[in-house]
Amino acid sequence: MWFLIPVLSVELYTINQKTMITMKTINSILLLFLISCAHLSAQHRGNYNEITQDISRQNILSSGNAQIYNPTAKKQINQTLHPSNILTVDVKALQNVSATTYTAIFNVSQMGPSAEITNQLMKARIDQIKNRLNAKGITQNNIAIDVISFIPIYEVEVTKKLFSKTYTEVPKGFELQQNIHIQFTKTNQFEAILEACAQSEVYNLVKVDYYIENIQDVYKNLQDQLLKLIEEKKAYYKVLGFDMSDYNVAIADDKYCYFPKDFYQSYQAYNSTSVEALDKNKGVTTAKKQTSYYYQPLTYENYDVVINPSILEPVVQIGMNIKLAFTPKPIEKAALPIVETKIDHKYYVISPNGTIDVKELNTKK
Repeated sequence: MWFLIPVLSVELYTINQKTMITMKTINSILLLFLISCAHLSAQHRGNYNEITQDISRQNILSSGNAQIYNPTAKKQINQTLHPSNILTVDVKALQNVSATTYTAIFNVSQMGPSAEITNQLMKARIDQIKNRLNAKGITQNNIAIDVISFIPIYEVEVTKKLFSKTYTEVPKGFELQQNIHIQFTKTNQFEAILEACAQSEVYNLVKVDYYIENIQDVYKNLQDQLLKLIEEKKAYYKVLGFDMSDYNVAIADDKYCYFPKDFYQSYQAYNSTSVEALDKNKGVTTAKKQTSYYYQPLTYENYDVVINPSILEPVVQIGMNIKLAFTPKPIEKAALPIVETKIDHKYYVISPNGTIDVKELNTKK
């Protein structure tokens, strides 16, 4: 509605001034007005809402192995609760850990007329990078070279004959590709690395890997925090009148580790078409809009414990979940008395001489 008032005021002013407005100009203004209204809500929410989930902080075509998070606020008012005789303890913990070392990987491509010259040119460029980095405190021990490929380059040579032409591929040079692995310990060293590589015309940053030491200590810390929470939950149920010894327990647990490269999102800032170009009926040549990237880590609304919650730079996020389900033990039925059935056998002897003389044989001695 705030866009509607100035548009109407301009229209009334032009009518009073008896300015001739062509139908084409009116249509252009209305079109611009509709486009502005369509993007009104996006402007109010900020540029971060114009997210395209495409690539992370790397130039390779990979979307990472973790889910991209763009959470929305969940309403917690008047939720319907469903009582159950199964007690559930579900606790989650997250720890933000700064990397102890980083490894930046740059791709270098060099072409030359021969294998020897190509290798010499590549070596000269890499040596220049090493010397500049050494002056910045990054020694040769923190640099490694990974040879990717060394292949010939072919061109098509045309051979003219009397009645035909022959196209033949002939080698004209060589192409050598290598990756430079540069290890550093402080994030402010990365600018010096970029500058050193750019001076040797190396611009292709493949990725930046994060490494942390003693990850088992981090998991142990998370486990201790979760065990404390579980004991508090069990004490809470005991206060409510539940005896945990009357329940059978089942458990499921999980742990994970997410790196910053998996949580970079991209967006394009809101922009509009020039009003002057529409008024003068000029053609508009659209320019390529800059794509911006930002780091969006895991949010904390689903976690019971967050260690080092305030972060200034991208971190490694390590988490652990433990879920317990307590089900009531089956009620034991009272034992029924055992009825023993005993058969008393009797034996009789008949005399063989024909006289009827039946005697009972006593076998109970």
